Amino acid sequence: MSRFQRDVCVIGGAGHVGLPLAMTFADCGLSTVIYDVNKETVQKIKSGEMPFNEEGGQELLQKVLAGGNLSVCDSPELLSECRFLVLVIGTPVDEHLNPNFTAIHRAIDKCESQLRDGQILILRSTVFPGISRHIQRHLAKKNLDIHVAFCPERVAQGYSLQEFREFPQIISAFDPDVVDEVRDLFQKVAPEVIEMEPMEAELAKLMTNAWRYIQFAIVNQFYMIATQNNLNFDRILHGCRHRFPRLKGMPGPGFSAGPCLVKDTMQLAAFSENNFILGHAAMLINEGLPGHLLTMAKRQCNLSHMTAGVLGMAFKAESDDARDSLSYKLRKLLLLEARAVLCTDPFVTTDPSLVPLDKVMSESDILFVGAPHSEYRKLKIPRDKIVVDVWSCLNTTSDQRIDLIAAGHNGNGHL
Repeated sequence: MSRFQRDVCVIGGAGHVGLPLAMTFADCGLSTVIYDVNKETVQKIKSGEMPFNEEGGQELLQKVLAGGNLSVCDSPELLSECRFLVLVIGTPVDEHLNPNFTAIHRAIDKCESQLRDGQILILRSTVFPGISRHIQRHLAKKNLDIHVAFCPERVAQGYSLQEFREFPQIISAFDPDVVDEVRDLFQKVAPEVIEMEPMEAELAKLMTNAWRYIQFAIVNQFYMIATQNNLNFDRILHGCRHRFPRLKGMPGPGFSAGPCLVKDTMQLAAFSENNFILGHAAMLINEGLPGHLLTMAKRQCNLSHMTAGVLGMAFKAESDDARDSLSYKLRKLLLLEARAVLCTDPFVTTDPSLVPLDKVMSESDILFVGAPHSEYRKLKIPRDKIVVDVWSCLNTTSDQRIDLIAAGHNGNGHL
């Protein structure tokens, strides 16, 4: 019989990565603990309230709490009872775009008194290549017989619960017996597991996000080239993709940011000793898109006499997560140029400076779309509003859209 009374503890489990995973484990019948130092969020979860948007999350949270398989705490005492410890704290990049490992060390050191020999520590968030090995040695120096595995998450924020059940799960560890145990754990939630060496798995995660980031950068560069030359990119994109299978997966232009893509691309660049030229170029393009939109607007109007409105401050559509959103970079640029700047978002609740949508619509002279939330597609945009809409989200006429004015496009810009 196992000496551990519980199956899994998700450390940092109240966030966008940890909470859906913890609920999924609990829904599979595993005795699951969430440990997070954010007391306010922990209390929300305990009361059955999802702290962020997740498709199907509210219903599942109430189900697993009622079923008794999920415990939530803001102190680490229950860690000692759990066979598996899933750590969802990754390696962010610092102000010099280099990886910062201190967060993982702090989390482990804070839990040290509750760690027990025989446990398996699963690193879940993106880490710099080699960190899994480093953490294994770090634990050994503390005379702890705890094995480390790296099993990265690869799901889209907001749709994690669905994608856990649909996508293969990458697993890795340094010991074959640990690989077997981790495989048994994730086979309860995933349809298939893919075994790799730890550094292979670390690179697979970074390369997955860097690939997406570069894809977005390519299209954003195309958009900049077209609009700089007074050409209608909506038409160009439609012509490229329409019934042409080799470009079926080509995305549209728009802000590419958030808590993962640029960070992981820069970690891969650092690992390559800054020889990842495509990654650096992608960062310059994507981070430069807000400035390009501002330049396009300044070509057509005097912003110093205008109130600018920004629709959507989350880092992507239908999300309440504003971390690293390029809408905030756009706002900073507009504050230097416009008479006033008003920002709104129907989902983001962490920014007290945001104002209601009707105020933005009534008082703004020019509208910028920061995040293409679906409700914006239903708006009736007054004819006197100038619009900068890289997403082609709003229902506008060609003489309103900054990037269509010079092109003389007749139509609404939605192809």
